Amino acid sequence: MNYLRSPFWSALVLAGSALFSTLAVAEEVKIGFVNTERLFREANSAKAAQARLEQEFAKREKELVDLGNSLKTLSEKFEREAPTLSESQRAARQKQLLEQDREFQRKRREFQEDLTARKNEELQQVIDRANKVVKQVAESEKYDVILQEAVYINPRLDITDKVLKVLNAANGK
Repeated sequence: MNYLRSPFWSALVLAGSALFSTLAVAEEVKIGFVNTERLFREANSAKAAQARLEQEFAKREKELVDLGNSLKTLSEKFEREAPTLSESQRAARQKQLLEQDREFQRKRREFQEDLTARKNEELQQVIDRANKVVKQVAESEKYDVILQEAVYINPRLDITDKVLKVLNAANGK
């Protein structure tokens, strides 16, 4: 029997050929990595979005801080004066403090919800711009795959600086 012509050897040769052709293709794949956290910290569009949010919400935040300080002052005053108040006065002041605290908590919750919604809007715009730039860099430099999250990445695959440069240049125009 000719062992070189047996089905076993034919399958083995075919598997070996497939393995080597896969390895040859794998060597030709160009992979890049983009650190999205750095984009959100360092991109001019992200910094501008943060500045817009701070400006937009500064007044409401100050009002909340003032309201919280006022509530704290009233509560401390009540604690000092409580022993000298009549039962009805004490109950009325406690009720007033509870209502003010409830109102403060409501306003704070609304503030957080509004801020979170606006942050998400701004973040989505930054993400959209960044993704367009990543795609542009990938196409112009012939990348096959660009990853945005990884447990480990070799620094030579990191193209974040290139993306930031293009993204910031686009924002400068």
